[in-house]
Amino acid sequence: MGQPGHTAQSAEPESAGAMSLVFRAGSLLCALPLDEVAEIMRPLATRPLAGTPSFVSGMTIMRGVPAPVVDVACLLAGERAAPERYVAVRTERGPVAFATGPVLGIRATAADGPATRHTALLGGAAGTLVAGVGTLDGEPLLLLQSMRVVPDDVWVAAAEAAVVQ
Repeated sequence: MGQPGHTAQSAEPESAGAMSLVFRAGSLLCALPLDEVAEIMRPLATRPLAGTPSFVSGMTIMRGVPAPVVDVACLLAGERAAPERYVAVRTERGPVAFATGPVLGIRATAADGPATRHTALLGGAAGTLVAGVGTLDGEPLLLLQSMRVVPDDVWVAAAEAAVVQ
């Protein structure tokens, strides 16, 4: 796999690893499965959406398609930071832009398992995004999943705002 000290690991064996995009979200280190990542880009113009959760920065247009923008640091840690990158992820409902800090690269991460779930720590909206917790270079690494992070009311608001544009 990768060099010693650079492979994300959890309680699962390294051979169960999958390739993930590793990035910062405020003070947190996060990984998103590479098969969910469509594109990495500089932050785009984002318009606020009234009535959405605090972790939804607004809506942007990615390649002609409206997409909600999720501030990952706000969602997971309650922190606000200017995004350095947007990570476009694929979901069943359409693209979502994850506003993140710097992208650190692609690494093998351990597969989700009961030993890495830590459900007591991951309630609310953050619990729908975090699939497990591993480590990378001695630092906690949140293994993310994107499919359920955007609530239905945000999709509705984004669709309505896109019609008005």
